Amino acid sequence: MSFSIPELNETVAAKFGNLFLYDPSAPMLFSSGIFWVLFLVFLPLYALLKRSRIQMTIFVVAFSLYFYYKSSGLFFLMLIATSLVDWLVSRWMSRLKDKNARRSLMWFSIVLSLSILGYFKYANFFLWNWNAMVEANFQPLDIILPVGISFYTFQSISYVVDVYKGKISPTRTWLDYIFFLSFFPALVAGPIVRADYFLPQLEKNETATSDEIWGGLWLILIGIVKKAVIADYIAQFNDLIFNDPAFYTGVQTLMGVLGYTMQIYCDFSGYSDMAIGIALIMGFKLGINFDSPYQSRNLTEFWRRWHISLSSWLRDYVYIPLGGNRKGTFRTYLNNFLTMLIGGLWHGAAWKFVFWGAMHGAGLAVHKACKPILKRIPDNWFTIFIFWLLTFVYVSLLWVFFRAASFEDSVTIINNIFIDFHWNQIPQFFEARMVWCIMMISLIVFHFVPQSIADRVQYIFVRSPWIVKLLCFLTVVQLVIEFMSEEVAPFIYFQF
Repeated sequence: MSFSIPELNETVAAKFGNLFLYDPSAPMLFSSGIFWVLFLVFLPLYALLKRSRIQMTIFVVAFSLYFYYKSSGLFFLMLIATSLVDWLVSRWMSRLKDKNARRSLMWFSIVLSLSILGYFKYANFFLWNWNAMVEANFQPLDIILPVGISFYTFQSISYVVDVYKGKISPTRTWLDYIFFLSFFPALVAGPIVRADYFLPQLEKNETATSDEIWGGLWLILIGIVKKAVIADYIAQFNDLIFNDPAFYTGVQTLMGVLGYTMQIYCDFSGYSDMAIGIALIMGFKLGINFDSPYQSRNLTEFWRRWHISLSSWLRDYVYIPLGGNRKGTFRTYLNNFLTMLIGGLWHGAAWKFVFWGAMHGAGLAVHKACKPILKRIPDNWFTIFIFWLLTFVYVSLLWVFFRAASFEDSVTIINNIFIDFHWNQIPQFFEARMVWCIMMISLIVFHFVPQSIADRVQYIFVRSPWIVKLLCFLTVVQLVIEFMSEEVAPFIYFQF
């Protein structure tokens, strides 16, 4: 087959034109090859413009909005509108002396942000429940959830609240604020960035050091391995279990649950690693978002290690405003419960997410209530193991409700594990899915590697010759090719 010059030019023009058109079937995300091609084009231009903060800011904002357009279409206009309203409100609020007027403006911004989020994320959820309550027949609304709306809404709320409290001053220009709100590494799936941590970095406009650039590359490579190699590979079996739970044995079901426990960690922490790495190459620090959460010995520790940016946000903007631990024992437990209930609802408009959050809230309350007793238990390897095992089992079982399509499927999965489990089937499973099992065992082992060793390995990579770095990069590429599925699966947290 041959092509004429006009046909070739037409094909090239069409492909180039597609770069500026939103394709709902192929949104541009970190898992898209086109993103990394464009990022390689972006970087040298960014480096040239870095000397001028204004030029750099305009360029990054333009790229961020383009990235969001390619991810969610015309919803990028809503992001612009949100940023403009909240920036104007914060500027107005900072000039007012009257506390009541300031508070009214703050609540106006919060209610507006939550109303927009509520419409896109929860309107049909309320319609379904209203239909069930009054036996009505309202048809669901044709609503498309904008990617990342939960993340940038929480960022915007925290900014307005912090301005109201006087923790930060409003940005002098709207350009600085939309830079903060639309910063593309963290835009569609976090981490949730705090203004008091991020905006001073923008003000300083420091160039990344050589160590930071190579450290950022290391995080990107680790994130790619976690997502494209580990999470996507083990997901192939996990999906079979969750899609048809009644069809599988107790051993298979248990492995699927353990697989999803590790899959969601690798998937989301892999994205966070990539986001943090990209930002670091650009000279911005986003902060750690995961800290080996499955090492936790209780739920309190787990939520200090899992999705740290969200857990700290819920603590500072929900738990503490509710009263925290300042209003007695019962209110402390209730505030924990309500905070996690909100956290569950944030994850999705379904009762299973509410239940997931409620059970985590109840678990946190029980742990706090039992603290005086737990302190009297000797701290040795046996008790450490028992506490770790109880925490891991509890978290893993709750992931079932998080992942399963319905409560009925969740119950079926748990029943399979406890009723239809036979130890003699484990060798058969290992033989049938040897690569999957080896990957899971390796993942669990690496998860318990001390942070000091992980930091040392990163230091060796940063200090190694360029040929070693190239070999590491090529190794990661080869691993992705070997283990990748037919289609690159989207990141789990994009749905939130």
